[in-house]
Amino acid sequence: MNFNDNVEELPLGLSLALAQDLNALDHFASLNDEKQQKVINKAKQIKSKEEMHAYVQDIKNF
Repeated sequence: MNFNDNVEELPLGLSLALAQDLNALDHFASLNDEKQQKVINKAKQIKSKEEMHAYVQDIKNF
């Protein structure tokens, strides 16, 4: 997966949270395909806005 080619695959909540944290967005974009897919899969399980924001903060640790 290439971040630029597959933005439509991102869950809406993840997209919105990444848009609010450009450092996390840059880090996510720099991840390899496998790690990006793991982030996306985990994000699909998140149910609240607060949890998503906390998750995006944690993306920087991947």
